[in-house]
Amino acid sequence: MSFANTFKALSDPVRREILQLLKSGRMSAGEIGSHFDMTGATISYHLNILKKADLVWEAKEKNYVYYELNTSVVDEILLWLKNLKGESDNDPK
Repeated sequence: MSFANTFKALSDPVRREILQLLKSGRMSAGEIGSHFDMTGATISYHLNILKKADLVWEAKEKNYVYYELNTSVVDEILLWLKNLKGESDNDPK
């Protein structure tokens, strides 16, 4: 995982909204695109950036491409931020 790619991907509000949508489960590119007022090519561009950052997985089934949130990258970011803050798993919250 590249933190630079991850943080670049997270810097855009459209990509953050796509991740929010995927929280509820996998969606096709068309389903994702229906939530935005932009072209399919623009949605594809954002999905590719999220894929390169390993924030989403892509699965092709028949004529559809489905996307799913990759929570392991989110876990790595949270762990890194927690360590940066100086917390450990044993610290009381």
